Amino acid sequence: MQEAWLQLHCPDCDKLWEAAPTDLPSPDTRYTCDDCGAERSLSEFMKTTRDLELLREFHA
Repeated sequence: MQEAWLQLHCPDCDKLWEAAPTDLPSPDTRYTCDDCGAERSLSEFMKTTRDLELLREFHA
């Protein structure tokens, strides 16, 4: 199986990064940006709808 990488984007400071779904909690979990400290639902950090879909499939 090919490893997936999800693109994340902080809506507060515009930081962009990638993470493997195995390294992330479920989409509804509170998540904090390492750069600015913004705290939101992890789903709000997903850069694209497809990234969110993949994360949801992984945690289904």
